[in-house]
Amino acid sequence: MLEVSLEAERQGRRISAVIGEIYKYLIRARVLPLSSLHTHCARRILVFCVMPESHSRPSTPPARPGAVAEPLTPEQVKQVEINRLKAKAQQRQREQEAFAASSSRNANNKRPGASSSEASSSKKPLKRDSRLGTYFEYDLSSMVNSKGGFLMEDGKEVDEEVLRKEKEREKQRIQQNLEPPVFLDPALNPRCLECQSMNIDQTFRKVFGCLVCNKCKNEKPEKYSLLTKTECKEDYLLTDPELRDHELMPHLLKANPHKSTYANMMLFLRCQVEEFAWKKWGSPEALDAEYERRTAEKKKKKNKKFEEGLKELRKRTREGVWQKRKDNEHKHVYGALEQGENGMAQQICHECGFTVEIEVL
Repeated sequence: MLEVSLEAERQGRRISAVIGEIYKYLIRARVLPLSSLHTHCARRILVFCVMPESHSRPSTPPARPGAVAEPLTPEQVKQVEINRLKAKAQQRQREQEAFAASSSRNANNKRPGASSSEASSSKKPLKRDSRLGTYFEYDLSSMVNSKGGFLMEDGKEVDEEVLRKEKEREKQRIQQNLEPPVFLDPALNPRCLECQSMNIDQTFRKVFGCLVCNKCKNEKPEKYSLLTKTECKEDYLLTDPELRDHELMPHLLKANPHKSTYANMMLFLRCQVEEFAWKKWGSPEALDAEYERRTAEKKKKKNKKFEEGLKELRKRTREGVWQKRKDNEHKHVYGALEQGENGMAQQICHECGFTVEIEVL
């Protein structure tokens, strides 16, 4: 027993020395305060050095006298080492797989969580809802927008020529919508035709090719106001094909103010309409003469139509009066012949009593 207690005391001192070194390191690393070293080390030294033998730490009981520990053979030592290395390799592989799974990103550029991936793998695909009727399922993430009004799947070929033309048209539309550049040299910048101002209306410039500022446009409506297609046809006697030709008559399209489902309004610049009308009819006086001629002809056709309708009405009225008079005439309904004297017979109307004498031969 004395040897066992001495051995326990020596182990306690060694452990106290090791603990003291650990606490010194922790204090240098600023993990524990300085007072912790004296408190814990003093407690350990008192426990192992001053503690009497009756209060010594419990130790592993001694081996049985008959039991003898057999030393491991070299093969067993080798197998133990191999197993240890295999376990470390498997643990390292699991750590690498977990790191790779956590570092991978999904389509939303986010790291998927382990719980969400497990839950998604365990979920079954949703069943089709019969209340929605017949429908087709498409994976929009695997489709390409060809900008042709429909979607194409990856397996189908895309015409490179069509895509190239579409890109060119898109580039042209973008260039048309861009604002024109402003040059540092004032002589290179476009100016208003009326007041030589540089603040021109870009809409009139793009659509009508007319250089005019907002001030002059508002001050001179007799020249720069906008006309509808109906006004151009009625006042300037222009036709639909002439007004629909954008190169001949530039026009601005706007939503119909009466109803959104109606066709868009076509607005024309007054000065351009008048210039084209003078060129077509020769002069303003010729246009006025043609307008008067058409107005008189229209009035003549209207009067002729009215006279024809009045004549037809009179005819229907006359026929109605004659038929009414004809229907009101009385028709005699005679009975059987009644024999009289001197070979004469007579017939009497049942309704009015009119008598007719008939000679019987």
